[in-house]
Amino acid sequence: PGTAAELFGIEAERTALRPTAPGEARRALLRRLGPGSPLLPIAARALVGCALAGYASAAVGVGRPYWAIVTAASLYQANVTLSWNRALQRTLGNLVGVLVFAAVLPVTRSGPLALIGFCLFFSFAAEALITRNYWLGSVAVTPMALLVLEYAGSHPAGELIGDRVLDTVIGAAAGILTAMLVTNRRAAGRVETALAATELARAHAVQTLAAPGSSPAALEAARRGLTGCLVELRDADDTAAGEWWQRDLPQEEVLAAEQAGHRTLAATAIRQGLIAPAPENGAV
Repeated sequence: PGTAAELFGIEAERTALRPTAPGEARRALLRRLGPGSPLLPIAARALVGCALAGYASAAVGVGRPYWAIVTAASLYQANVTLSWNRALQRTLGNLVGVLVFAAVLPVTRSGPLALIGFCLFFSFAAEALITRNYWLGSVAVTPMALLVLEYAGSHPAGELIGDRVLDTVIGAAAGILTAMLVTNRRAAGRVETALAATELARAHAVQTLAAPGSSPAALEAARRGLTGCLVELRDADDTAAGEWWQRDLPQEEVLAAEQAGHRTLAATAIRQGLIAPAPENGAV
């Protein structure tokens, strides 16, 4: 029963997250960009990392420093661990993509139709792969970006390949170095704050459920408040777990709060008639 209630609570949480009013998604985005937002450390990393990558690439004398800036900007995820994984994927994908470019370049210079055909192929492959497997998507993006330059005229293959490799390495190095140096010291504190808020929201929801004369508006407010706290708690814990050099996180407390919160959320949603309990037939 406890597991089933938690699953119902998760479903109720996902239902509440779906935008229901026009402009709700835009207002949520603006709130995430306000003062004290957990996105601010990521924005700081992107600003410093992109600037460092651009300056370093220009100092080395690479002809296209904007490639290094794009590489650095593409690395930043919710925490350092995810950014490190993205850096490895981006670097590997670009290096393999350079080899693919070197292999198809002679064919593309045989005529404009061949150039157009390969550009369309790599564009389709990039769109199809980038959201499923980032490093494979990068393999397709790299030759496409290099082949696009051929529309303005032929360029020395060695120059294009050298610039792409150098910019990739410089951008990835500058990006991940910045991610490690610009620390997110507030990540653990955000988990503790979210944990306390979840406990308060759950206690309020339990009191609302226990009151015999609770109005539908009160139940809705309690459900939405608990849903928001559970979402914030999960997001905060996932982010903090991937930050390096953080103090120990209260993982057991977070797990217990989520389980209890989902059970309470399920009870509230069932009371409102938003979800129906599973039939008692022994099925899991």
